[in-house]
Amino acid sequence: MGAWIFGVVGGLAVLALAAFAGLVVTMRTKNRRALRAVRRLGRAGRPSALRAGAGEPGSRTSVIHHVGRRSGRPYATPVGVYPLGEDFLVFLPYGPDVDWLRNVRAAGAAELRTDGRTYRVAPRLTGAAEALPHLSARDRWVVRLFGVTDFLVLERLRADAEEAR
Repeated sequence: MGAWIFGVVGGLAVLALAAFAGLVVTMRTKNRRALRAVRRLGRAGRPSALRAGAGEPGSRTSVIHHVGRRSGRPYATPVGVYPLGEDFLVFLPYGPDVDWLRNVRAAGAAELRTDGRTYRVAPRLTGAAEALPHLSARDRWVVRLFGVTDFLVLERLRADAEEAR
């Protein structure tokens, strides 16, 4: 009986490792078809990330509020942000050609909710040379593992009417 359980657990571990390896290869090669599948899976989990308090104090996930460039509909997209002075840094593991970023760039600005505060921000694409010095050793390792080469700086807009609320 013990051998049967060991076989099942071992088989599941091998499947999990294969799935992780497939994810790493997909992210590093930027295969469009495979990236679309990964993004679809991520979208399925988006509502739970938002319900889990993204953007609120203590949450590791922030929310960027933006408007559809064609539809005009409001959207909320969970993102991971890292402090960059008074601004924020976002990894772009899928590259810069994702819908939410197209919307933000078309509008020229968006609202970022992070750690219980809301900021009006403007997008600026950047590369690893600017981003990596601001990351922890662990985050730099993750960036290298997944082959992330694109980053987004969300620059705080400093007009009096748009200060953090």
